[in-house]
Amino acid sequence: MKRKTAYAATISALVLLGCQVSLGDDDSSDDDKHYALWQPQPGVDPVQNAAYVEECGSCHMAYPAGLLPARSWEKIMLGLDDHFGDNAELEPQLNRELTDFLLVHSADAAPYRRSRKVMHSLTTTEAPMRITELPYIRHEHDEIPDRLVTGNKQVGSLSNCDACHQQAARGSFSERQIRIPGVGRWDG
Repeated sequence: MKRKTAYAATISALVLLGCQVSLGDDDSSDDDKHYALWQPQPGVDPVQNAAYVEECGSCHMAYPAGLLPARSWEKIMLGLDDHFGDNAELEPQLNRELTDFLLVHSADAAPYRRSRKVMHSLTTTEAPMRITELPYIRHEHDEIPDRLVTGNKQVGSLSNCDACHQQAARGSFSERQIRIPGVGRWDG
């Protein structure tokens, strides 16, 4: 009984640390025994809205909604006629659908750790229009030399998240998964 209690306590501790425990399947073959015991959970909610990926992801990365507060997404969606210099207007019904999606999954509504960090870096009234304007994002990238971002033709700017964050589409921005094009793994 003590062993079961200790095992449960270990699993609970891993979950509290933000780890996803994989216990495997009973019917797995011997070849499948090389699975990871744990994997970091995404830092933000992965984008799982096909319409959002199709419409917004056709021009730039479909940014996870958990990287901005609802008030920012509202401003962005209301100003699509001049979306950073481009006209990105949508049909009213689609605009409403995507706005609803973004608000439900926004940083202030999400339980994910990076979403919480985004919100903690803002005042209650700040509504940045760009993810790169977030104090949290600027802090996380402040030690990266400009030559590796703006001076790197394969990256260009911090807004091109998925150029370096290999698992960005899955909501993971872990430092262990950063690969800067032309440079390789980033150790900070």
